[in-house]
Amino acid sequence: MDSNSRIAVLGGGSWATAIVKLLLNNTDQLNWYIRNEEDVKFIKKYHHNPKYLTSVELEISKINLFSDIQKAIESSDVLIIAIPAPFIEASLSNCKGMFKDKFVVSAVKGIISGHNLTVAEFFNKIFEVPFGSVGIISGPCHAEEIALERLSYLTISSKNKEDAEFMADMINCEYLKAKVSTDIYGTEYAAVLKNIIAIAVGVSHGLGYGDNFIAVLVSNAHQEIKRFLDKTYRSKRKVNSSPYLGDLLVTAYSQFSRNRTFGAMIGKGYSVKSAHLEMNMIAEGFYAVDCIMEINKQHGVNMPIVSAVYNILHSKISPALEIKLLESKLK
Repeated sequence: MDSNSRIAVLGGGSWATAIVKLLLNNTDQLNWYIRNEEDVKFIKKYHHNPKYLTSVELEISKINLFSDIQKAIESSDVLIIAIPAPFIEASLSNCKGMFKDKFVVSAVKGIISGHNLTVAEFFNKIFEVPFGSVGIISGPCHAEEIALERLSYLTISSKNKEDAEFMADMINCEYLKAKVSTDIYGTEYAAVLKNIIAIAVGVSHGLGYGDNFIAVLVSNAHQEIKRFLDKTYRSKRKVNSSPYLGDLLVTAYSQFSRNRTFGAMIGKGYSVKSAHLEMNMIAEGFYAVDCIMEINKQHGVNMPIVSAVYNILHSKISPALEIKLLESKLK
């Protein structure tokens, strides 16, 4: 990648909008795919996203907007995927063979249901993108604080360190500090798992548990994530650093965490369906927990918190009963 590389953001949600805001600080031209043509027209006319981060003013003269995903891909060298995981496969169903020589960067914190693959694994297996041509954007970071220009940190992971450094340079600015890593496996799975943990935290909060219990829950969750990463793909990664522990903490505690919010609604008595409808946003952890449970059948990692979330959301066990049973498994 170099300064002439054409970058596209694929997706129209809050995280996609935040990434566009960051990139506009460092590029003169940016491609942006948004599925809904009416949203494209609105942004061209009013210079902000009508549905997400509506306060962010966009410099439209620098943006080439597309409602055709194939045209956006054809026009770009770097593709930043910010489409929620449940919709990625359908969105790219007509894009086979279009990723040759592209650098694919996942900004998704989810897993592809039906395949039990992370986004990096999905592009490698289904679209034959080499792992050396894949990057991962990981937190700790919420789109809402990017919109407010509050100091935030991101990690760009890629087996190709030069490509990671290129992406870090493209998003670095006064209020965003980016560093690089080569651990695409660990940063991506940690991001998937922390969403599941945030649901457990939300459920506990909704049931009336206090900060003391939640601190123990999060501490145990960090150990749970470490066990999973060590068993499935051992590396010299430092799991106490920001893309692992920091991302877990912000997702577990932040008011902006949609997974925590979703869990809190379940803890307060909402059904899964009604919680989804009320939020009108995707809680990636709901879909991820089913996939992680399937993946873990091959590895047998002790994951009581992940199992509790699965039992609440997919086995319809009472949240109060399941968290009560979890109490004795925490240390």
